[in-house]
Amino acid sequence: MTRAPAHQLIQLGPDDLADRLAEALHVYVTAMGYPHSTARHRRTLWLDHSRRPGWRAVGWLDSTGALLGIAYGYTGGPGQWWFEEVRRGVAAEGPEAHIWLRDYFELTELHVHPDAQGHGLGERLLRALLALTDRPRVLLSTPEYGTEPPGRAWRLYRRTGFRDVLRDHRFTGDSRPFAVLGRELPMSSAR
Repeated sequence: MTRAPAHQLIQLGPDDLADRLAEALHVYVTAMGYPHSTARHRRTLWLDHSRRPGWRAVGWLDSTGALLGIAYGYTGGPGQWWFEEVRRGVAAEGPEAHIWLRDYFELTELHVHPDAQGHGLGERLLRALLALTDRPRVLLSTPEYGTEPPGRAWRLYRRTGFRDVLRDHRFTGDSRPFAVLGRELPMSSAR
């Protein structure tokens, strides 16, 4: 039986993210299985995100102070790439789907280093981050799982009450199908 890694939840400000950016991007590329060169391309984007309205971030540190997990998001709205891409997708879904795009928090990134997965850190990051926003709903996108069983991220989102807003959505510039999931806030403080 493996033990959960020692950890400490921290709230990150924009300067904290900038100071820990290499570490955060390492967690991201490792968790996603991306080539390490991906971090170079995401660096500027993550720093840009940290300047958006309503930006919030949390992280988990191990007993040595190393980052085990990162989650961040911000208030979504017109003119942002992700908002416009999702608006294009919900255009065919009817008026109910458009409600999701009103006054929401965009959960942009949530990653736990693979060595620390399976101990509830992802859910703790999710709950801590969403407790920091006053938006009435949250949206996120995640790759579809296709014919494979749903992975940890999908199980986390379903377990915490996220439901389908869009399925098999194609974002411009990415051929993979994505799901857009949402839920009302606040989350219960359980767990």
